[in-house]
Amino acid sequence: MRLFRLLKIITVSTRFGLDQLILSHERLTPLRRMLLRVLFWRRLDLPRAVRLRLALETLGPIFVKFGQVLSTRRDLLPQDIADELAKLQDQVPPFPAAAVLATLARVYGRPVDEVFKRFDREPIASASVAQVHLAELPDGTEVAVKVLRPGIAPIIAHDLALLDTGASLLESVWPEGRRLKPHEVVAEFARHLENELDLMREAANASQLRRNFETSPLLLVPEVYWDYCNTEVMVMQRMHGTPVNQVEALVAQGIDIPRLARAGVEIFFTQVFRDGFFHADMHPGNIFVTSEGQYIALDFGIMGTLTEVDKHYLAQNFLAFFRRDYHRVAVTHIESGWAPPNTPVDDFEGAIRAVCEPVFDRPLKQISFGRVLLRLFQTSRRFNIEVQPQLVMLQKTLLNVEGLGRQLDPDLDLWVTAKPHLERWMSDQIGWRGFLRRVREEAPYWSTAFPQFPRLVHQALAQQASPHSPADAAQTLKERRRQNVLLMIIVALLGAILLVLLFPGYL
Repeated sequence: MRLFRLLKIITVSTRFGLDQLILSHERLTPLRRMLLRVLFWRRLDLPRAVRLRLALETLGPIFVKFGQVLSTRRDLLPQDIADELAKLQDQVPPFPAAAVLATLARVYGRPVDEVFKRFDREPIASASVAQVHLAELPDGTEVAVKVLRPGIAPIIAHDLALLDTGASLLESVWPEGRRLKPHEVVAEFARHLENELDLMREAANASQLRRNFETSPLLLVPEVYWDYCNTEVMVMQRMHGTPVNQVEALVAQGIDIPRLARAGVEIFFTQVFRDGFFHADMHPGNIFVTSEGQYIALDFGIMGTLTEVDKHYLAQNFLAFFRRDYHRVAVTHIESGWAPPNTPVDDFEGAIRAVCEPVFDRPLKQISFGRVLLRLFQTSRRFNIEVQPQLVMLQKTLLNVEGLGRQLDPDLDLWVTAKPHLERWMSDQIGWRGFLRRVREEAPYWSTAFPQFPRLVHQALAQQASPHSPADAAQTLKERRRQNVLLMIIVALLGAILLVLLFPGYL
């Protein structure tokens, strides 16, 4: 099966002339000319950007997602290709309405018109894995109905198998391959894609993100209507807004674009460092803006998560980076285990400084994170730093955020915007606020363990060795009295703390 899929990839690439893109370097001109003679029957009338988009659409969801990521990197792509790949964000050819109705009838056990008051047969958006139709619930509530593409799971499974084969090939033919952990990266990507094929999981992701930003003035997340959801169907609140990349339309509505760009950065860092749960597919097709200037998040199939340890080390790295404390960046990499323990700190610090220093004090329009990441990759290879698979989605999302920010406000100073949010987060984690938060988290355990504390201490004191002489007895008695006084003070302090934590309103 892998062989057939590989042959299809080669056939499609040849049919749409992608070899002309790959072999465009002048050193490969003889090979390109030879292929043109062999493949004389091809008609390459369409522009190269259109051919690339059509090839990605033909090859399926994984390749479409690859094109979606590329479309946000206008600093790395020619304009014609970037403009055409942007159509992959929500303009993938839809599947027939008959297939949609058949899926819904099977899921609900009755015809669509008996489930919804109104159901639009034409999709409002079509993506690589699913498409969305507008509808109304029986009570008149406007909703968006997301339906999984029929037969999509086997295609994704085959493509993932090819990627895994490619990972093995990478490890065998390239000395640096093992350090990149390609199998782990493919496994991480596969996990997120498999999650995307379960719309109940996506609905749960949406519900979690909505709860995280329930009181936020910056981000809106649609409500999920659980009674209508299934692994193949997700029904959520219909949201009204303008795609974030339609900057002229946003300006016409009176939206403050620089403020909107800053809010996007704040939302990103809040998701990553406060919640450790972030939207990892933030291309323009998934991000809308209300007429009041609030972001709307859509499509929650790919979400990233971070552990407390990862958040801590990432925040230290970002903050040290923003402060230009390259020594701290180097030390943090070693402390986290991302760099080998025998890494020479001074050399590593100097290499990081050489990469990062040139990008400071510049607006986004003068910075290419793609090139910065490439130089950081070269530096990491020199110092044998291993790729962290759990951070791949974060790196992808950061590139998407930069791409969005570049479209909204090329003069945005990312460093100045992000630094206060990171400093506040670090204060909440390692300052007195963090101490109180952790104490509150442990309070339920203390409430059960605290009543046993005096008895346990008394038992420990009673187990002390008996005195061997009257003088020892007097000294032991004196020592126990002092310990008892200390014990009462400790118990009183712990009791006061517990009361403050459990009943703050009474004090």
